[in-house]
Amino acid sequence: MAEETAKVTITPEFFGPLYQYIEDDSITDIDFDGRKLWLSNTSNERYSPEVQLPADFVNAFAKRVANCVSKQFHKQSPVLEAETDTLRITIVHESAAISGRAICIRKSMPFTRLTREGMTSDGYLSDDMISLLINCVRSKMNMVFCGEPGVGKTECAKFFSQYIPKSQRVITIEDNPEWHYAALNPGSDCVELRINPVMDYTKAIKTCLRLNPKWMMLSEARSKEVVYLMEGFSTGVRGMTTLHTDDVRKVPDRMLNMAGNLRSEGRLENDIYSFIDVAVLIRRKLMTRPDGSSGLMRYVDQIGFFYRKDRDNRCILMLDGGEKTGEEFPDVIQKKFDEAHIGDPYVYEEKEPAVVRQSASYQKTEVPQSTGMVAEGRGSYRNRPEDMDRAFQEKMMKGMTFIGKKRKQG
Repeated sequence: MAEETAKVTITPEFFGPLYQYIEDDSITDIDFDGRKLWLSNTSNERYSPEVQLPADFVNAFAKRVANCVSKQFHKQSPVLEAETDTLRITIVHESAAISGRAICIRKSMPFTRLTREGMTSDGYLSDDMISLLINCVRSKMNMVFCGEPGVGKTECAKFFSQYIPKSQRVITIEDNPEWHYAALNPGSDCVELRINPVMDYTKAIKTCLRLNPKWMMLSEARSKEVVYLMEGFSTGVRGMTTLHTDDVRKVPDRMLNMAGNLRSEGRLENDIYSFIDVAVLIRRKLMTRPDGSSGLMRYVDQIGFFYRKDRDNRCILMLDGGEKTGEEFPDVIQKKFDEAHIGDPYVYEEKEPAVVRQSASYQKTEVPQSTGMVAEGRGSYRNRPEDMDRAFQEKMMKGMTFIGKKRKQG
């Protein structure tokens, strides 16, 4: 359970020589190991700049952070944490860090660094596999993004979460602000829940289910809350989460280990294969870029689908080692695509989202003709709402429903 942390303000006076890196959007991590400063950027490069952090600054910075969050920082309390809307700051006292006082500043910006064009050009993921994952979102599949720490699981999840229709309510649950769902998707129906000493992950998931969610986004599944996550998915709520593992096929075992004794192992395993639809594994490796240069690059290594057939739990990889396997979709997965009217899961064309037109005067909402009936809304009676109640009573007396469909007799 995360400890409550107050926020600090980003100013040149507060961050001193670190401020230039705070303002640089290409920098993702700022680390001081007690001797040297290290930076990580969006190109997956890690290097040490020609900037020295004086001991006076390191001590003063830690003191400013401690004062801001009203926390003690000494041998008996050697770990100090604080944050802003976009930064997560951790400082470790020299009594616990042999190399000297350590500082870690991780940046999480309210935008996604991934773009479809950038992913294809950088070798992160092919266009048809991007379309596949977008269509998984359109089909309301539950998704797990996995990989080692710092590989970019949340960034990947943030990118694909943009394809959730804005009218579908999303509840985010996280201990540190990383998803930035409302800022990333302006105008969306979103409630952002924050973990603190009185609201742990388990309570947050239970609270989420009372907020009429269509999607539940858990920043990271790391402990026994995975049981309640599965219970939430079993109700029909869709969702995404991230998980630490090095192979898609290890996702069920990883979840079972986190659950402990809270649930029968066999029953929970069946739930995982029933309610987790797709898992995406992100890796880093030394690769040659399209321009001929080489460097450490992120890429999607595996995409796998989970399902149950003939009472057996199964996983099939559609992408492995960054290459398509050529496997066909299991019937249960293909059915989800069919129900979403997706002809080819490997094709997605950008188009304007559907808009429900409804004005303040209660304009009539358009209903697809395929339903075989036309619903009557307030739009039919917007000038005199009392007429709607009268019409309702008349139809009830005639044994009809409000939409004008004849009631069944007996």
